Amino acid sequence: MCGRFALTATPAEFEDVLGVVEIEDFPPRFNIAPTQPIHVVVAGPRREPGSNRPDRVAMLARWGFVPSWVKDTRQFPLLINARSETAAGKSSFRAAMRHRRVLIPASGFYEWKREGTRKSQAYWVRPKTGGLIAFGGLMETYAEPGGSEIDTAAILTTAANSRIAHIHERMPVVIRPGHFREWLDCVRNEPRDVVPLMAPVEEEFFEAIPVSEKVNKVANTGPDVQEPLGPEMLQDARTDEKPRPDEGQLTLF
Repeated sequence: MCGRFALTATPAEFEDVLGVVEIEDFPPRFNIAPTQPIHVVVAGPRREPGSNRPDRVAMLARWGFVPSWVKDTRQFPLLINARSETAAGKSSFRAAMRHRRVLIPASGFYEWKREGTRKSQAYWVRPKTGGLIAFGGLMETYAEPGGSEIDTAAILTTAANSRIAHIHERMPVVIRPGHFREWLDCVRNEPRDVVPLMAPVEEEFFEAIPVSEKVNKVANTGPDVQEPLGPEMLQDARTDEKPRPDEGQLTLF
């Protein structure tokens, strides 16, 4: 699963990697949690030959997917992740998988290694080469009974590769830059056409760095949540019981 992630790239890096222009300035975010606003990149208006108009648009959505058919959000679970293997067949995600695939920019994500019924050691999982990556995501604009609308999103997950599997069995789907256009083009590419793009990344893509329990708290939003644990601190973390990361860590389907 993916229950927390970070986006610490600059707006210039964002524009360069994702192919969008004129994005509003934003601060680095080191501990993004469910229900918070996140950046998503969607396919924009199609470019005419010779036009400089961008074909990708960045916008904000709430991290927590709400299907259009939900009557009462208070009675509906928080969907922060969607299993890539089954999303096209699930009533919650079927329409979004067909019509509203998005890219979710990230610098990496956090995962907790489970021991028994508790989550103990936290890891900061980032690309070995650094830089900005894009998770495969789904978006839905939910119309509330009162008439207001809210854009919502979920991160697609896949089976963890061998480098991550010792921590957790799932990991986010990573869409490579060469496949951005294919992923976002929901007119030409049906869900079955993008199945190969949702395979786990190669083993050497990510590195997992043990970090302190600071990341467990939503209120901790500084760069210190990513500071690596030293050998002595790591040993202490493995021998002590740790509480579960706090609210919002739900994932279904």
